[in-house]
Amino acid sequence: MNNFHKFLNSKKLFIVAGPCVIESEQKAFDIAREIKSICEKHGVFFVFKSSYTKANRTKKDSYTGPGLAEGIKILCRIKKELNIPICSDVHNCDEIKYVANNLDIIQIPAFLSRQTDLINEAAMTKKYINVKKAPFLSADACKHIVEKIESKDNHKIILTERGNSFGYENLVVDMRNIPILKKFNHPVLIDATHSNQKPNQSSGVSGGTPEFIETIALSGVAAGADGVFIEVHSEPKDALSDGENMLKLNLLENLLIKLKKIKLALF
Repeated sequence: MNNFHKFLNSKKLFIVAGPCVIESEQKAFDIAREIKSICEKHGVFFVFKSSYTKANRTKKDSYTGPGLAEGIKILCRIKKELNIPICSDVHNCDEIKYVANNLDIIQIPAFLSRQTDLINEAAMTKKYINVKKAPFLSADACKHIVEKIESKDNHKIILTERGNSFGYENLVVDMRNIPILKKFNHPVLIDATHSNQKPNQSSGVSGGTPEFIETIALSGVAAGADGVFIEVHSEPKDALSDGENMLKLNLLENLLIKLKKIKLALF
């Protein structure tokens, strides 16, 4: 992760990207390999993210992933063979103990971002901690999350803006949150895909507005975000989780080109 430090200090664009959940080892490898190729072509630092388990599915029969042990094995193979850092979300303290020596970035899911024990346990690993801001939190309230992590002598913190609840089945992104989060002196990501989610649908499957992914990503970087969190899939319509709000892989390169232009214009 030394290169990650360099990219943060250089003010260059970075992305945390990958499919929502590991569907198969082959598919995860194929997507990671293609994203890496695109990012290397355009000088964008890339962290691969995919979940080994989705612990917050609405329907009892929704796909949740390969599980902790198998999922981490797949992520570690991707890390080793493609030489890229990896990120995944954790859901309890026991999981953190299991993944601490494997993940480069430990992600705290939005709906667990107030769980003190979970955050403290993650912070004590001294790994980078990416906290997804909950849709019920203000940007200012994230100072308490930062203080928890820093109290464990860990200053490797990333904060991710992913919108706020707007009624029962919608999210809205207030771009003022980006400069507010930046006040805490840690890197800030804009989550361009979950921000377009339509949660809590009566069908039990989240909807989304993927046509606005580019709008959110470009706006977030223009507002000062250091990078973009973006879930990507080769065929979102066939995805086993969050297919309604993932970016199709063949659209990623053009988006990165636009994002780089905005990033360069700011510095």
